[in-house]
Amino acid sequence: MLDNISALLRDIPNRLLNLNMKIFFSEKCLNYSQIGHPESPARVHSTYNFLKDNGFEFIEPKPCSDADILLAHTPALIDSVRKENFFDPDTPSFPGIFDIAKLSAGSAVGAAELCLNGEKAFSLMRPPGHHATRNGLGGFCYFNNIAVASLKIKKDAVRIAVIDFDCHHGNGTEDILLGRKDFLYLSLHQSPLYPGTGLASRDNCINYPLRPDTSSEEYLSAFQEGLKQVEKFNPDLLAVSAGFDSYRLDPITNLSLEKETYREIGGMLSRIKRPSFAVLEGGYSRDLAECVHMFLTGFGA
Repeated sequence: MLDNISALLRDIPNRLLNLNMKIFFSEKCLNYSQIGHPESPARVHSTYNFLKDNGFEFIEPKPCSDADILLAHTPALIDSVRKENFFDPDTPSFPGIFDIAKLSAGSAVGAAELCLNGEKAFSLMRPPGHHATRNGLGGFCYFNNIAVASLKIKKDAVRIAVIDFDCHHGNGTEDILLGRKDFLYLSLHQSPLYPGTGLASRDNCINYPLRPDTSSEEYLSAFQEGLKQVEKFNPDLLAVSAGFDSYRLDPITNLSLEKETYREIGGMLSRIKRPSFAVLEGGYSRDLAECVHMFLTGFGA
């Protein structure tokens, strides 16, 4: 009995921390799937259940507007997704995908707006977004959630740093933000790997291509070097593309991060002391929920 009470008391700080981290989620994002596709509803649903059991508070997101999407994308892309008139083997056309993709982007916008009020927020939604370029979808992504949200709140944050720790390079985010002096884009990603971009830094986009066998220690060292550039940029706000496919057991990548590494990543971001929000990108292992929980524990500190 005393052991149980002691365990509950030890868990109080984490429970209080979780209450300070708001998570945007809607079951509507589970309403599309393709057999054998790694970007499945189960990965997000299991994460939702795990975080709920750990005391996190959830907010139902609202879809963004077409005008919001046009901040990052062309009318031609919006039209093709709306009409489900496109073909991409990795990014299939599903009935109703336009509305679901707008809801995912709107969730990112909601998280961004909440962080402007001093709260940490995370968008636990699908589809992901960082491979969607200004005029093209791909890599499981239809609209670029992090770019839409960042551009939407630009009027309230003069300088925004977008930090992407997904195992794949965010070619879409770089395409949209390249040359915008009030934005800094930082990406750490495995190379060689899809989409084959991000091999060098250019203009306001800083890239760290990492060999497939990169260890957690090597990764965190590179991440720290990248964050020095972020701090030099002196952003008003951090927007984080949180991908967990750099985990050592992820089935489609080859980096070697441990679950605990994501707590370290979250803590390093938190120590920059800027308003911050994050959105889910990749991560396809059975341990995704635990990896996300580790990140949020560090990020919300």
